Amino acid sequence: MSLLIIIFLEIVNKQIILSRFQRGVSMAATQEPLEQDDVADGAHNELHDAIIVGAGAAGVGVAIALGHAGVENFLLIDRREVGSSFEAWPDETRFITPSFPSNSIGMLDLNSIAVGVSPAFSMRVEHPTGSEFAKHLQDLASFFELPLQENTDVKSIEKKGDVFHVVTDVGTFYSSNVIWAAGEYQYPQMRGFTGSELCRHTSTVPSYSQLEGDDFLIIGGYESGFDAAYHLAKRGCKVHLFDKDSPWNEQSSDPSISLSTFSFERMRDPTFEENVKLFPQTPIRSVTLNDGIYEVTTADFQTYQSKQQPLLASGFDGSHRFVSDFFEQREDGFPVLSDRDESTIVPGMFLAGPAVRHGSLIFCFIFKYRQRFGIVAETIASSIGLPTDEFIDAYRSWGMYLDDLSCCGQECLTC
Repeated sequence: MSLLIIIFLEIVNKQIILSRFQRGVSMAATQEPLEQDDVADGAHNELHDAIIVGAGAAGVGVAIALGHAGVENFLLIDRREVGSSFEAWPDETRFITPSFPSNSIGMLDLNSIAVGVSPAFSMRVEHPTGSEFAKHLQDLASFFELPLQENTDVKSIEKKGDVFHVVTDVGTFYSSNVIWAAGEYQYPQMRGFTGSELCRHTSTVPSYSQLEGDDFLIIGGYESGFDAAYHLAKRGCKVHLFDKDSPWNEQSSDPSISLSTFSFERMRDPTFEENVKLFPQTPIRSVTLNDGIYEVTTADFQTYQSKQQPLLASGFDGSHRFVSDFFEQREDGFPVLSDRDESTIVPGMFLAGPAVRHGSLIFCFIFKYRQRFGIVAETIASSIGLPTDEFIDAYRSWGMYLDDLSCCGQECLTC
């Protein structure tokens, strides 16, 4: 556990949150075990107030918020280990959002997932790698003594009466509430055009330095595509990058829509300018492989060849599809949520993380979706009779309790 992880709550007069969590004093009524008739074979018979599925940034963050709100009888489940999805990033890939230790003046570090915590201060890194951030999450889980159930694969979830049955490969767990925080960046999209299966998704690349060859075709021009192009260009490789749109020309201040400033800076690197050729508004029709040569054909029948397997930076299928039966669906395929980030058809089923959507608002970055942790935590705490006024005031003051979405238009200039 790194001693450099800092909690500024005492400094900024927010002792109530941290002291409540660290004392380990539960303000909730003790839960009685389930009746034996209600327990499945191989089950754990304790009824939790909440089970969180997924121990990434969203899962760890909302778990800490639950503790700050006074909820203690919860469980955090992950099919691997804390931060494992970050650990799987290519070695060179870094956060596009910068970290800065601004907590001492009441402004939360952009990459923080907990009140008062600063990754920049603890890691001394502005743009952490995936491995560095995974270690940060593990340190937080240890520091806050989060109740973890790692290396546990959730097979199914069913609600019977008022109780959720979370069936895993090590038995069944029971809870009054479930928070789905399993993330959006684990299941690569490998479709969209003929021959897409011949490509290699960028998420499967352990390191760009390990890729053989000196010319590459990249399909997809958002952050992961630009990341791949940048690191290959730094090696002196020639890169053709295709995108059906043109995110690098998008006139928006929202990094969910246009490229980040981090990527724009890297575009100006001399090696990028020399070695990368961009093809905007260029959908791909097909990819073929003949005699060891890959050929990419665009929608207007232009062809480009390479001996190297094309890299596909086409995004991911979100994990929310695994719990789609618990939510109404928006037209864009994301879950419909109440103003508490709760299902509108199954009470007690909540969503946390990058899949959260409200109207046109996209909460796909840490500094966005963390603003909703307090909403979920307060809702669950209130449901079991805990007082939450001090918790709300403290989280709101840190920008971690966003309940007025009218101030969050694309440019956020109206409030």
